[in-house]
Amino acid sequence: MKGTTNTETLTLYVPFRVVKRGGRKEMHLPEGVTHSQRTDNTLNKALARAFRWKRMLDSGEYANIAELAEREGIAPSYMTRVLRLTLLAPDIVEAILDGKQGPEVTLARVLEPFPAEWAEQPNHFARFG
Repeated sequence: MKGTTNTETLTLYVPFRVVKRGGRKEMHLPEGVTHSQRTDNTLNKALARAFRWKRMLDSGEYANIAELAEREGIAPSYMTRVLRLTLLAPDIVEAILDGKQGPEVTLARVLEPFPAEWAEQPNHFARFG
């Protein structure tokens, strides 16, 4: 209701510790509690770079992969492998970003050749599990 003040306070206790590791902060849950998601920051960063590079190439900002790779200071062959991540099925990309990918989906595995057809990709990655 307009004009009324809610004086009830809800206190929520979330049992975790923040631990610094190598300049980064990590959340540590109590023993016996499992985290339902397994976010792979390396894989997420590679996905972000792949889509950023694709936008830069598609926009004409850079004429080709060699030119962009030189600007980024990386090998064109590595850039090509990372750019292939833009060919992953949307549900696989979403699972990775949500931390719900299976343990078989690692950066090393997704940088290896995989089928371009989205329907074949889940079976391809599942065979590593």
